Amino acid sequence: MSESEILETHLQELRRGTVVLACLRLLETPGYGYGLLEELGDRGFPTDANTLYPLLRRLEKQGFLTSEWNTDEARPRKFYRTSDAGARLAGALTDDFHAIATAIDGLETEL
Repeated sequence: MSESEILETHLQELRRGTVVLACLRLLETPGYGYGLLEELGDRGFPTDANTLYPLLRRLEKQGFLTSEWNTDEARPRKFYRTSDAGARLAGALTDDFHAIATAIDGLETEL
């Protein structure tokens, strides 16, 4: 495995946990899967559809997202929205994310 492949593997692991938080925050405004996939990528969270759709279903099953179908267009779309429980989870995850970032910053050594 090349050094760049190893780096990419570690970056994917690092991002994996942040995608949940990013979804919860972005879906405070209702959105559908493909649009969310594009927005995540545009905002620095490149995510594969095979990762995102199961994640959305899991978060919905856990009660952190709600969904409804929009059938007004030619192709029906399932829109997701962060639930009240999801907003509370996003708040807790955001606080912890900031605490982790601060702790990481504190690990820097002076040269």
